[in-house]
Amino acid sequence: MTAVSTGPELADRLLGGWLGRIAGNMLGKPVEQGEVWTRDRIDRYLRRADALPLTDYLPEPAGDSDDAGLLRPEWRACVRGRVDGSCRDDDVDYAILGLDLLETHGFGFGTEQVGDLWLLRLPYRQTFTAERVAYRNLANGLRPPLTATYENPYQEWIGALIRADIHGWTRPGDPHGAASAARRDAVLSHTGNGVYGAMWAAALISAAFTAPTVRHAVDEALTVVPASSRLARTVRRVVSLHDTRMTWEDTLATVSAETAGFGWIHVVPNVAVLTAGLLYGDGDFTRTIALTVRGGLDTDSNGATAGSVAGVSRGASAIPGQWTEPLRDTVRSAVFGFDGIRVSELAERTLRLAGTGA
Repeated sequence: MTAVSTGPELADRLLGGWLGRIAGNMLGKPVEQGEVWTRDRIDRYLRRADALPLTDYLPEPAGDSDDAGLLRPEWRACVRGRVDGSCRDDDVDYAILGLDLLETHGFGFGTEQVGDLWLLRLPYRQTFTAERVAYRNLANGLRPPLTATYENPYQEWIGALIRADIHGWTRPGDPHGAASAARRDAVLSHTGNGVYGAMWAAALISAAFTAPTVRHAVDEALTVVPASSRLARTVRRVVSLHDTRMTWEDTLATVSAETAGFGWIHVVPNVAVLTAGLLYGDGDFTRTIALTVRGGLDTDSNGATAGSVAGVSRGASAIPGQWTEPLRDTVRSAVFGFDGIRVSELAERTLRLAGTGA
């Protein structure tokens, strides 16, 4: 591992993390419905628009197709040529909420303080699956860990993972510290692999600040979760297939068959898609988020995390302009007090926290 970057380089990497998360989220948002938008269907859509290889936001649907009716309702604000600032999305809302958490309560925050902030800052109808259940449980007077387990069938879905970035960004080069913080956040709403996913993602982003390659960061992140967990075994499986020089398509087909039955929002198959995108993207920002979104399942969440890792690894200055310029340095958010905030301000506030959480 190399030394943690400081000063302007750290600032550039943190801005890259924020911009990468938002751009990756926007790329995947129109096709965020895994049971409809399979890998094959996404690639058929792109071939019809002559958009392979994918090097920009998704193209508009062809006028003679039925694809428009299958896309997410927000697609018009997320396709190339129409992006004007970011769309609102929970994948970005939770990064903002996490920043507010650390600014308000510091690095010693407790799980109950996470819940208190949700009730204060986050509209109930902008929460989904495990987070909505936990929110309802909080409102009904339950306390962690019951908030994660009472009438919650989504305990191992991807929600906690998408909340983990801030803990990696603010603990550069400290994967274990990042994972510990992510765990305190995650147990409000998740258990088992759902919590491990958050710990792994936070450690992955933290390691990306110092790891010489993405593969090194993936390996480092595996040290923070139980080696026998299904999540860790799935990540190792993708790594091993990549090491055999199997193609990206065949790797995903193999692991998809091995994780069949989990559902498209469960954390385990999504971590497989994310790991494959990172490894086969090999540090290139555009290739990383494009492969990750083309992998299907929870496309906007996976694209966001892949963009965060690639953005931290390379820095904002290395992200091609077609991804960042349409964002207009502006974020739409449902988090009270943050709608319309500048991406650059979020990065500056994250920089003030980074390195102080040890």
